[in-house]
Amino acid sequence: MLVLPPLSLYIHYPWCVKKCPYCDFNSHEQRTENDTAYIQAVLADLKNQLHWVQGREIQTIFIGGGTPSLCSIEAMEVLFVGLRKTLDFADDIEITLEANPGASDREKFSALKKLGVNRLSIGVQSFNDGYLQNLGRIHSSQQAIETLKQAQVVGFDNINIDLMFGFEGQSIDECLYDVKQAIALSPAHISFYQLTVEPNTFFAKHPPKLSQENAWEMQEQGQLLLEQAGFIQYEVSAFSQRPAKHNLNYWQFGDYLGIGAGAHGKITTEGKILRTLQSKSPKDFTQNNQNKITAVKQLSFEFMLNALRLKAGFESDLFTQRTGQSIPTIQQQLNKAQALGLLELNDKRIQPSEKGFNFLNDLQVIFL
Repeated sequence: MLVLPPLSLYIHYPWCVKKCPYCDFNSHEQRTENDTAYIQAVLADLKNQLHWVQGREIQTIFIGGGTPSLCSIEAMEVLFVGLRKTLDFADDIEITLEANPGASDREKFSALKKLGVNRLSIGVQSFNDGYLQNLGRIHSSQQAIETLKQAQVVGFDNINIDLMFGFEGQSIDECLYDVKQAIALSPAHISFYQLTVEPNTFFAKHPPKLSQENAWEMQEQGQLLLEQAGFIQYEVSAFSQRPAKHNLNYWQFGDYLGIGAGAHGKITTEGKILRTLQSKSPKDFTQNNQNKITAVKQLSFEFMLNALRLKAGFESDLFTQRTGQSIPTIQQQLNKAQALGLLELNDKRIQPSEKGFNFLNDLQVIFL
């Protein structure tokens, strides 16, 4: 039987100073509305979706983009006033905002903290100025360091650093330098992931020569450095002294409202699970504000696609609570994955083996 999971909120802010060549997120360089007009449309989107909430508390909020730290404080104030009037916040709510060096400063961080933001995710990507330039980033390595320090000075103690590896020409030593520099800044969380060429990006049309031959060694040695520094890998690319509650809700197949241009949502209601999707165009979103709603059909696969990303796996009961299906319905696939050495099973927990975690696609596809 389906059990209502925790409920989160994702808010999309679609604008950036510059579109990065590797980025396949819904981001745009040119604003078509002012911030306040866009935020008012976001709140209208939330109002249209309130029937999904069913009196449930919001456990986490994530404001992503784009570059939400570009948004004016005046518009952010409108947003938070509207959110608090409309929703019930959990007492220990986690509120994350994505920020980029070059689009953030101490004054902005201080104002955001007063509004209730208590976690930052800062897109550093590298501490090498040459690679930053190749990635189309607008900041320098020194700006990245200063941005982290400014956030800490105003009182943010829960900060994630996004860090990439596998750039064209990158050596293993250069990759490990980035990891060491990130550790030295004492964030609570580091997202460490390989640069990949995604469809419909500038890099897809003009592909760089990525450091594929060294990527596995970069990943292994980088992970070792992180673990030695006390950063525990709890998800494929997430290392933390304090896991992100919002991310955990995604991986554990929790619910989330998605509001804003191009935002995705997942909602459990009336014995079924629905996906919502907003128009990607900020202009269309502001003018029309119509969500596309579809039912999730491959529940067991979608659950496994998320939950198997967690290194510790999940309790067996969670599968039934989040999908409404019993373990015996996937027993054949579980047995196959176990026989291949990709999965570890006991009465209470299902967990990727070390081999399964390293070859996650091979494990997940068994449930398709």
